[in-house]
Amino acid sequence: MRLLSDENLLETYFKAIDLDLEQDFINLLLDEIRRRNLELSESIQYQ
Repeated sequence: MRLLSDENLLETYFKAIDLDLEQDFINLLLDEIRRRNLELSESIQYQ
């Protein structure tokens, strides 16, 4: 995960949601987003 830029991480997260990928994968991305203290719109967060 650390190899992804913040921008790529966010893009991956939103794409994973759009593609309805496994929830475990989405949660992994979300955990990393939170670890980096990145902002998501309240309407986008599913957790």
